[in-house]
Amino acid sequence: MDYILIALKVIVGLSILNVWLVQNKKPTRWRGGNATTIIEEFKVYGLPVWFCYVVGTLKVLLALLLMASIWEPMLQQPSAIGLGALLLGSITMHIKIGDPAYKSFPAALFCLMCAFIAFGPQFF
Repeated sequence: MDYILIALKVIVGLSILNVWLVQNKKPTRWRGGNATTIIEEFKVYGLPVWFCYVVGTLKVLLALLLMASIWEPMLQQPSAIGLGALLLGSITMHIKIGDPAYKSFPAALFCLMCAFIAFGPQFF
């Protein structure tokens, strides 16, 4: 179980960091509407640009904390719940603008992973 949790933390953490720090100005098939950057995506959602920076800062911080929880377990649940909540927001925005379901897939997958990281160990 420990190895599965570590793998999930690394997968989620590095994926979030990749999206927000490496791929943020590149088009991907997962962007909302016809956006080609994260800033454009937030505009498509009808959200202000400053909110993109707030969400990005929170996601990067929580991703780092999630990976740090490999060594400091007390960070595991709060960081996974925080990221999960932000990912639910991503899914909601895709639905709001009528995106096809596949565009929500990464957020939904990582949200499920975060739920497992936060609550799964209590049940297994």
